[in-house]
Amino acid sequence: MAVASLLRKIVKNDAMAKDPEAIYNWRVFLVAASACFGAMSFGWDSSVIGGVINMEPFQQDYGLIGDGTAKAQLEGNIVSTLQAGCFFGAILAYPLADMLGRKWCLVGAAFLTLVGVALQAGASGNLAPIYAGRALAGVGVGGSSVINPIYVTENAPRGIRGLLTGMYQLFIVTGGMIAFWINYGTSRGQEGRAAMYIIPLAVQGIPALLLFVLMIIANESPRYLARKDRWEDCKSVLIRIRQLPESHPYLQEEFQEIVDQLEHDRRLMGDATFWTLQKEMWLTPNNRKRALLSFLLMVCQQMTGTNAINTYAPKIFRNLGVDGTQNSLFSTGIYGIVKVLSCVCFLLFMADSLGRRRSLLVSSVGQAWCMFSIGFYLRFSPPIEGQAVPPAGFYALVCIFIFAAFFQFGWGPACWILISEIPTARLRPMNVAIGAATQWLFNFVVAMVVPLMLANVGAHGYGTYMIFGSFCAAMFFFVFFFIPETKGVALEHMDELFGSGPFHHSDSKSLSNNGDKADSPRVETSSQNGERHV
Repeated sequence: MAVASLLRKIVKNDAMAKDPEAIYNWRVFLVAASACFGAMSFGWDSSVIGGVINMEPFQQDYGLIGDGTAKAQLEGNIVSTLQAGCFFGAILAYPLADMLGRKWCLVGAAFLTLVGVALQAGASGNLAPIYAGRALAGVGVGGSSVINPIYVTENAPRGIRGLLTGMYQLFIVTGGMIAFWINYGTSRGQEGRAAMYIIPLAVQGIPALLLFVLMIIANESPRYLARKDRWEDCKSVLIRIRQLPESHPYLQEEFQEIVDQLEHDRRLMGDATFWTLQKEMWLTPNNRKRALLSFLLMVCQQMTGTNAINTYAPKIFRNLGVDGTQNSLFSTGIYGIVKVLSCVCFLLFMADSLGRRRSLLVSSVGQAWCMFSIGFYLRFSPPIEGQAVPPAGFYALVCIFIFAAFFQFGWGPACWILISEIPTARLRPMNVAIGAATQWLFNFVVAMVVPLMLANVGAHGYGTYMIFGSFCAAMFFFVFFFIPETKGVALEHMDELFGSGPFHHSDSKSLSNNGDKADSPRVETSSQNGERHV
C-alpha cells in the first residue's frame, strides 16, 4: 500500500487514480528489474568499449597505432561487431519468443552474453576472439532487447506501464554509467598494464549473470501463457503479481480483456504462421501504420547521435578540448551520471504523467539545439591543442550533458515504451523484433561511420554534429504529425487508438478515460483437464 501511495503522488493518470492499490506492489517492480538486467548488458557492453579502445595498453596489444582513417576503420570494426551480432539476435528472438516463451529466451540470451564476455576477456592480444566474443555477446544482447520490453509490458499494470517499460532505458544508462566509471578506475589503478582493459571487459558479464539467475526463478508472462491456452497458469500469475484474490473485479476484468483480445485475434486470423502474420502486419492498414511507426521511431532514436556519444565519448570529449585519457574518461563518467539522473526524472515524472508524445517533442527540440551549438563551436571557435578550453568550449561541453538529459526525457525510454505497447497482442513480438533489429542496424551504421565522420566531415568533425542536429529538428515534425499519445490506454484498446481513418490526438484521452471498461461481449471459458479453454 505504501508503494501505491507514493506512486499516486508521482504518477498522474486516470488508471492510476482508480485502480486498486494492491496491484502497485513491490513484486511488479522486482519482475521488471529482473528482466531489465538484459538492458544493463546492452548499456554496459556498448559503453565499455569506447573507453577500452582509448587505453594505451589495448592500443598496443591490438594494433590501434597512429592516427587517421586506418585507425578509425579498425576502431569502427571492433566497436560495431557487437551491434552486428545484436541485429541478428533481435531477428532470431522473434520466433523463439513465441516458441520457448519470454522467460526462457531471456535465460538463453544471458548465457550467450556470458560466453561472449569470456572470449573478449581472454583474447590476449588476438583480434579474432575479440570479434567473435563481441558478435556472440551481441546475439545475446540483441535477443534480450526484443524480449525484455515485451516481457515487462505484458506483466505491468496499465497505470505504470510506461514507468516499468521505461526501466529498460534506465538499466541501459545505468549499465553505461557503471562501465564508464570502471574504465576510469582501471585507468588510474592499472595504468600501463593489460589489466587496465581486461578488467572492464571481464566485469561486463555481471548483468548477464544476474539476468541468468533471476529469470530462472521469475514467472512467465501471463499473456504468453494465455496464447498457449494455459489459462489456469495465466490466472495464477496474475493473482501473484497483482496481489489480488481470484474473485476481485479488477483481476476478473483484466483476465477477461486478455481472453477477449486473444479470441478477437484468433477469430480474425486463425492459427497464423510466420507468413500469415507478415501479411497481417503489412496488409492490414492499422497494423502497417504501427509497424512503420515502430521502424521510424527506432531509426530516429539512433539518428539523434546518442550512441555516437555513448560509444565514442572519450574521443568526443578530447575532440572538444579535454586533454588526457584519464580526464576524458572522467568526463565520460559524469556524462553517465547525468544520463541516469535524467532517465529517473523521466520515468517518475513524465512517462505516465506528461506522456510519450509531448516528451518526444520536448526532447527533439533540446537535442537539436545542443547538437547545433556544438557544431557551431567546432566550426568557428575550435579548441587549440595545448591551450586552455575557451568559454565557448565550456558551453559546448555543457551541451553534451544537456543533450544526454534531453535524450533521457524522450527519445531514450519513450521509443521502447511505444514499440512494445502499440501493436496487437499477436503481433507484439514481431513488432518489437522489427523495432529492435532496426535499432541495432542503425546503431551498427553509426558505430561504423562516426569515427570516419569525426576525421573527415569538416574541420574537427563539426559536420558530424550538424548532421545529427538536423535529424533531431526533423524528428519534431515527425512526432507532431504522426505519433499519438498512448498514456493510460490499456494494451487491449490500442486497436481503437490506431483504428482506420484519420487519427485525432484527443482519441487517446477518451480511451484512457473510458477505455478501462470493455464494451465487447464477455467470452465464456471452461476448465477441462486442468486447462482453461475459450
